[in-house]
Amino acid sequence: MSAAAPPAGMPRLEFAFEIRVDCAPDLHIGRGADEVLTLTPITGGTVTGPLLRGDVLAGGGDWAVERSGTAQLEARYAIRAADGAVIEVLNRGYFRASEDALARMDRGERVPEDDPGVYFRTAPVFQTDAPAHRWLAEHQFVGLARDEDGQVCIRVFVVR
Repeated sequence: MSAAAPPAGMPRLEFAFEIRVDCAPDLHIGRGADEVLTLTPITGGTVTGPLLRGDVLAGGGDWAVERSGTAQLEARYAIRAADGAVIEVLNRGYFRASEDALARMDRGERVPEDDPGVYFRTAPVFQTDAPAHRWLAEHQFVGLARDEDGQVCIRVFVVR
């Protein structure tokens, strides 16, 4: 028996690239009894994939507000594409993990983005006026993220 065809108009995801972000240690900012605000400085990284290649520029940051075990994320940073164009990234999302998954991450184990104990999803938005990369500012994207080898790795998919 074959799988049913998706309904007409169903969005399709296409892998675009992976962003691997290098980060400095978190900075505790604080807030109140029921939430914690932290800043994670972004120090560099790489972008590789079929639709974009380049480097993550140092100087951005990822702000996280954690409430009841779920962190609401907002990262802002820039990419320099292989052709020299600069692309701004605003990446919002959510992270939560089971105690078991957090313990595995703390031990340095690789916990894949599809692990049932982890929810780490983002919705990056890109801005640039570079003609070759204008498509980034004209499409919706979703990201599947994970921590790996001290980096935040986001597989970015364009919604078609």
